[in-house]
Amino acid sequence: MRSRMKTTLALLLVIPIAGVSARSALAQAAQQPGASSSAQVSDDDKPRPFEVDGGYAYMRTNQPPGSCGCFGMQGGNGSVGWTVKDSSYTVVGDVAFLHAGTIASTGYNLNILAITGGVRYRLPVKKRDVQPFAQALVGIAHASGTGAQTPNPAAGNAGAALALTAGGGLELPVSPRFTVRLFEADYLLTTFDNGSNNKQNNLRFSFGAVFHF
Repeated sequence: MRSRMKTTLALLLVIPIAGVSARSALAQAAQQPGASSSAQVSDDDKPRPFEVDGGYAYMRTNQPPGSCGCFGMQGGNGSVGWTVKDSSYTVVGDVAFLHAGTIASTGYNLNILAITGGVRYRLPVKKRDVQPFAQALVGIAHASGTGAQTPNPAAGNAGAALALTAGGGLELPVSPRFTVRLFEADYLLTTFDNGSNNKQNNLRFSFGAVFHF
């Protein structure tokens, strides 16, 4: 567990630093004599409405109804998006997979697959050192593993339950083709049957990279 946490912390430090270093290197290269400024400007100004992103994800969730019973899940998430022409809005489809090998002291395991779609809004900023964004998505969630069945035989909708996501984050543009997602934080509501309130309040944190085409 400690080694896994150390690895995660290392990634949290390395990815933003690598993004800043790459951005600085590109800026210095653009200032070198002999570079074709007209070609560079033309390439930078080219619209790139399509984007693909992916990265590491950690989710804090709860299973037992009526109490927190909180535990962590790890995995990854990725999305594809298409930016509406001349706007700050991007139509997004997102997929996230999270896994917990052991839920607290129960010995159960759990997998959550969330497939959602919606809109991502990038706030207009004058200086593009960092780019904040917000999003709202809706879709379905699928649960599997012993934790989705053994503790609660009434969870008949484990195959597909409503999922709602709202959140945002910060991105660091490195080049017209590449952006580092410094962090993303989302509230994910799932509605699996649990014999009580039939909902789970999840907090999902992630970081990764975005490629623009």
